[in-house]
Amino acid sequence: MSLTRRQVTSAALAAVPLAVAATGTARAAGRPRTLYIAGDSTAAQKFADAAPETGWGTALPFFLHKDRPVANHAVNGRSSKSFVDEGRLDAILASIRPGDFLLVQFAHNDEKTADPARYTEPWTTYQDYLRLYVDGARSRGARPVLATAVERRRFDADGNALPTHGDYPAAMRALAAEEDVALLDLQALSLALWQKLGAEETKRYFNWTGTEQDNTHFNPPGAIAVARLAAAELLRRRVLTARDVRRLDAEIPESWITWPPATTA
Repeated sequence: MSLTRRQVTSAALAAVPLAVAATGTARAAGRPRTLYIAGDSTAAQKFADAAPETGWGTALPFFLHKDRPVANHAVNGRSSKSFVDEGRLDAILASIRPGDFLLVQFAHNDEKTADPARYTEPWTTYQDYLRLYVDGARSRGARPVLATAVERRRFDADGNALPTHGDYPAAMRALAAEEDVALLDLQALSLALWQKLGAEETKRYFNWTGTEQDNTHFNPPGAIAVARLAAAELLRRRVLTARDVRRLDAEIPESWITWPPATTA
């Protein structure tokens, strides 16, 4: 069942203190404007036991200046719904400040129809949950940014890169237009990149190892490539300025990617 807009907005506002009236004008003087990421395993920070699997959010700071820090809250296996239900959006909204950014990328796990804890329907509950992020960020004076889900590696027999996310990207694009939210179309951009690279070359960008053939998650080159797309779109969509980004055309050494020790938390 679709949530009503009033229910969605009320839930977002109930999770945070009183809304900040102006978006961005009330930011603390001299404080860096942080870019928060809410998302799934394709963006998340990985740990040593998962190497070489790498989320693109790990590589995004390489393309942003140091006064534009990234707070990566993306977590493996989460959907737009389960991220909210587990209180993870609440945690972001408790920390985010006026002038910050909230970048939201979900769909991979929203698509899991057999799992009611994660499944959302593209044109109803998916959009409803995305509005929680949009309204929540705006209620804190932060700027929401929606990002369509980065594409998996899937090709047909003729070598054509295939879309895998059904109606979810279209539903997010429609919501972004309706709510006047900046959209990073990572689905379209990554699909075009995989098409350009081809079926064999793309194996170098995904988590293909001697024991695993993973066509969803990235290795360091893939994470760097997608983060570059995201940073370029943040600039093109005027979310960030030319002073906020760097190295958009530079080679990024794979050695810059690190995997911290696994935690028990």
